[in-house]
Amino acid sequence: MPSIRAIALSCQKVHPMQPIHLPTLGPRYWTALCVASIFGANMGDFFAHDLGLGHVAGLPFLAVAFALVAVSERSDRTVHQAYYWTAIIIVRTAATNAADFACGDLKLPRVLVAAGLAALLALVLVANWQLVWRRRSDQGSAVDRVLGADTGYWISMLIAGTLGTVLGDYCSHNLHLGDAGATLLLGPILGLLFLVARGGLLRSLWFYWLTVVMVRSAGTAAGDLVASRGLLGLPLGTLVTGLLFVGLLLTWKEPARPRLVDVGT
Repeated sequence: MPSIRAIALSCQKVHPMQPIHLPTLGPRYWTALCVASIFGANMGDFFAHDLGLGHVAGLPFLAVAFALVAVSERSDRTVHQAYYWTAIIIVRTAATNAADFACGDLKLPRVLVAAGLAALLALVLVANWQLVWRRRSDQGSAVDRVLGADTGYWISMLIAGTLGTVLGDYCSHNLHLGDAGATLLLGPILGLLFLVARGGLLRSLWFYWLTVVMVRSAGTAAGDLVASRGLLGLPLGTLVTGLLFVGLLLTWKEPARPRLVDVGT
C-alpha cells in the first residue's frame, strides 16, 4: 500500500488550475455542483449504455478529455470557469462508470466498496493536507486548501464521486427505496448539511469533502430518477440536465473569485 508521502508527492506533479479559472465557494457553486452531479450521473450512463462503450472502454476517452482541459487551461489567461466545470463533468462521468464497474460488472458488495472508497478518500485527503495543501496555505498562495484544483484535488473528486455513486445506488437498490425514495432520503440530508454549514463550515476541508460525497449521492439518485423510463429517459434526461447545468452557469453570474479566508480543518 502506498505511503502518505508517496501519494502526496505524486499529487504535486501537475500544477493547480489558475485562480482566474476557479469559482467562488458560495450558493452558486454548490447549486451548480448539485446540477453537475445529476448531469454527470446521466452522462456516465449515457456513455456506457447509449454509446455502447461499457463502464471501462469509455474511461480512456475521458482521461484524454481531462488531459486536454488541463493542458489548455495552463496557457489561457482569460477569466472564466469553463475549464473547472468541464473537468467536474468529466470526473463525475468517470466516477459513475467506475462505481458501476465495481458494483455492477464485478458484482462487489456496495457496502465493502463504499467502505474501501471512504478509507481511500480519507488517506488521500490526509496525504495532501500534510504535504501539499497546508504548506500552500501557510505560504499565502491564492490557491487555497479547499478548492485548489490540483492533482490531489481531482483524485479526491474522482474518489468522492465514485463513493457518492455507490452510496446513492445503495439507497436505491440495497435499501429498496427506488430512485424516488432515495432522492427523498438523500436530498433532505444534503439540505441539512447546507443548513448546518451556513456559518462557513463548508470552507473546512473535511466538511467540504463530506458535502461533496453527499452531493454525489443525492445526484446519483436524482439523475437515475430523471433518466428513468417513467420520466424523461436517458438520452433526453441527459440533454435536459446538461442544458440546465450550462444555463445555470451562464445566467447566474458571480464576481471575480477572491482569496478564501484561512480556516482550520
